[in-house]
Amino acid sequence: MIKIIPANVGQIKIIQKIAQKTWPATFSSILSSKQIDYMLDMMYSDEALQAQITNLNHCFLLAAQDDVYLGFLSYETPYKGEAKTKIHKIYIMPEAQGLGIGKKLMGAVEAIATNKGDKQLLLNVNKHNEAEKFYKYLGFEIIATENIDIGSGFLMEDKVMAKEVNK
Repeated sequence: MIKIIPANVGQIKIIQKIAQKTWPATFSSILSSKQIDYMLDMMYSDEALQAQITNLNHCFLLAAQDDVYLGFLSYETPYKGEAKTKIHKIYIMPEAQGLGIGKKLMGAVEAIATNKGDKQLLLNVNKHNEAEKFYKYLGFEIIATENIDIGSGFLMEDKVMAKEVNK
């Protein structure tokens, strides 16, 4: 049985291990290895994760089965002071994809948003990422596009997707 549990700063190494496994599998056909390495360091170093959890109010959920961690999701609520929940990250180990783990993580964050009275779930997805189909399946719609300069000459070219909750 897959359990969804809140993560804490003591589980940063678990988050990093999942990111190190999933990012190359997810992005190698979309981004250069140099950009993948840069972004992994920028978002998943000990310092970056510590800051996300403690200063930026990112909450992480871990998906586990029999004490084996299979994926994570991070979110922020309220997002920009509004009744919105922003999903910042969701990654499932390649060998565990297709088992319903992503759906279970997304269901957990939707329940959290609903319980808090938020009106909308938001997320960004790379414009070439196949995960867009998964998000559409869950009821998300594209509401905008944005290009985000992340430094060192790298750009994140994303679609912004939203799903209404608490209608």
